[in-house]
Amino acid sequence: MPDAEDVRRIALSLPETTEKTAWSMPTFRVAGKMFATLPEDETSIAVRCPKEERDELVLAEPEKFWIAGHETQFAWVRVRLAALEDEGELRDILADSWRQAAPPRLLEAHPAVGVPGGR
Repeated sequence: MPDAEDVRRIALSLPETTEKTAWSMPTFRVAGKMFATLPEDETSIAVRCPKEERDELVLAEPEKFWIAGHETQFAWVRVRLAALEDEGELRDILADSWRQAAPPRLLEAHPAVGVPGGR
């Protein structure tokens, strides 16, 4: 089961990612734009996710994904770390969120990040 240190290590391995404390929790940013947080005593992560996909994820796997009440109007979803299959699934989730926040210049420079089979 992945933990907060795995989140930190994987997130910081993504291009131009920095960690910054905000709202008393670790947040991860690419080029200044937030793509992940470690809320709930670091037992879950919040990541960017298009609302349509987010709703489908929550319906399909409610034990893994949920929407925090204060985030319903935003394109974010929560993920329970204990429910993840392995570190690969965590990497895919973080990389996908990174792609949604990264500026075009980084997407062009790192086209494989967040793409299945890529790094």
